[in-house]
Amino acid sequence: MRRVTALATTAATLATLGLTSLGLGPGGTVAPSAYAAPAAKQVRVSDGCVSSVPEPGESDAVDICYSLFRPAGASRKRPVPMIVHSHGWGGSRTTDPAAFDTFLDAGYGVLSFDQRGWGESGGHAHVEDPAFEGHDVRRLVRLVSRLRWVQQDRPGDPRLGAIGGSYGGGYQLLGAFESLRTQGRPVFDALAPQITWNDLSSSLAPEGVVRTEWALLLAAASVPDDALPPTVYKALLEGAALGQWPDGSVPGTEDMVAFMEKNGPAWHVANGRRLDIPVLLGQGTTDGLFPLQEGLANWRTALTKRARRDSIFVGYNGGHVLPAVLPMGVSITSDPCSAELAGGDFEQLSLRFFDEQLRGRRTGLRGYGRLHIATPTDECLTTRTERTNHRVDIGTVATSTAAGVPLGTLVAEGPIEVAGSAYLTADVTAAGVENRAFYGLAVGTSPLDARLVQNNVLPLREPLPVVGERRRIQLPAVGVRVPAGQNLYLLASPFSETFVGMSSRTPGVIVLEDTVLHLRRTGPGRA
Repeated sequence: MRRVTALATTAATLATLGLTSLGLGPGGTVAPSAYAAPAAKQVRVSDGCVSSVPEPGESDAVDICYSLFRPAGASRKRPVPMIVHSHGWGGSRTTDPAAFDTFLDAGYGVLSFDQRGWGESGGHAHVEDPAFEGHDVRRLVRLVSRLRWVQQDRPGDPRLGAIGGSYGGGYQLLGAFESLRTQGRPVFDALAPQITWNDLSSSLAPEGVVRTEWALLLAAASVPDDALPPTVYKALLEGAALGQWPDGSVPGTEDMVAFMEKNGPAWHVANGRRLDIPVLLGQGTTDGLFPLQEGLANWRTALTKRARRDSIFVGYNGGHVLPAVLPMGVSITSDPCSAELAGGDFEQLSLRFFDEQLRGRRTGLRGYGRLHIATPTDECLTTRTERTNHRVDIGTVATSTAAGVPLGTLVAEGPIEVAGSAYLTADVTAAGVENRAFYGLAVGTSPLDARLVQNNVLPLREPLPVVGERRRIQLPAVGVRVPAGQNLYLLASPFSETFVGMSSRTPGVIVLEDTVLHLRRTGPGRA
C-alpha cells in the first residue's frame, strides 16, 4: 500500500508538469483553437443534456451534456451537415462558438459534448466501452436526427462528421463501429480522429509492460472529476507498482485486460467489423502514449479496402509528448504533411476533407489512399502502404537488462528513406526471469550521438529463461530521411523513461542472434 501511495503522489506531480500534454497535437491542440476570431453573430448556441444508460448497479439514468451551435442560414429549407466534437482525457466540452469558426463559417453545425465522467456529464469514464459510452454517442446521434435544420440522409440518420483527438478520437471510432454493430451501418459519414488508439491494452502496456509515465498521468487526471471507476484507478496504480499490466492473475489485483477488451477498434475488427466510410486519420509520430503504429493499425485493419481509397493518413510531429532523454529522442512539433496537402494545418485539412466527403464538393484535395508521414527534419514522406518491403541482416545484438547504456547497431548508411512499420526477427536468449530490453530506430553520425527517430521504443519481455527462441519483436513505426554522412541504427536499451520502473526484474543480458530488421524503405533519400 505504501508503494501505491507513493506512486499516486508521483502521478499528481506528473499531472502538474504534463497534464496539458494529454490530447495535444501539432501546435498544441487537437481541438479547434480557443483563440480563434469571434464567431459570426448569427450563430445560435444552446446547451442541454440527454439521458443515457445508468452506471453498473444503479438505476438512475446518466446525463450526457452538450453545447449545440447552429450556423447562420441553417433551417428546415436549408439543412446543413453536423460536425460532432468531444474532448481529450481530463477535458470537457467546448462552449465558445469562436473555437469552431472554421466549421461554423463554412456552414456546418457543431455539437460538442462532455463524455461520461467529465465536465457536466454524470457517471464514470469507462474508457469508450460500448456498453456505456457507446450508448451515450447513440443518444446524441438520436438528438441530432431530430433537428430539422440538420441534413438527414434517412430517418434517424443525419449527415455526420466528427472531430477530436485522443479520447476525443476514441468516441468517433466507437460511435461508428457501434452503429455498424447495432444498425448494420456506421451512421457517421466521415471521421477525422487524431492521436487515438487501436487497442488500449497494447498501447498502454505493450507486451504487458506498462507505460508508467502515462498510466500515472491518466490516473492523476481522473482525480479532480472522480472520473474513473475506483477499480480502474486502482488498476493503473497497480500496473505502475507491480511492473506489468494487471490481468487478475495476482490475487487481490484488478483485471485491466478484461476491462479494456472491447474498448477500441481491435475488438470490433476481431469480430468481423470494418468501417466502410472515409476517415482522415491523424497520428503523432513522436507520441509516447498512442504511437504511430496505433494509427497505422487502424488504417490497415479498421477500414475496408474501399474506405482506404477515400481516406487519408497524416502522421505529424506531436501528440502525447513527454521529454525523451533516456534514451535520447528528438524535440519537434510540426505538421508538414497537412501543409503539403491542404496548404494549412490539420483543421484546414479536415474542413476540405469534410467538404468533399459530406457535401460532395471538389476542392482539389490530394493524398487519398496514401500515408503521409512527417520526418524529424520537417519533411513529408508519402507511401501507399506501411507494410515492410526491405530486410537487413544485422547479426548479434546484446543488451544488458538491469543497468548499462543504450547500444547502437549499424543498420544502414545514409542516404536512406524509411516510412512505415518495422520489426525484428531474432533468436533470443535470456537467462533471467522477467528479463526486458527496449528497442527503437535512431539516427546519428555514430552510436554515441544517435537519437531515437521519433522518441519511441518498444519492449521485449521474456517472463522465463529462454535459449535460442525465435521471436518477432515489434519496433516503433517511423518516418525518416537519413542524409548522407549520417546513419540509421538499431538502438537497444536496458531502460526507458516512458517505461520507468519497468526494466528487468533480474540482472543479466538479452542476446539476439541471427537478427533481421524488417522495415519499409520508400526511397534512397537526399544527400
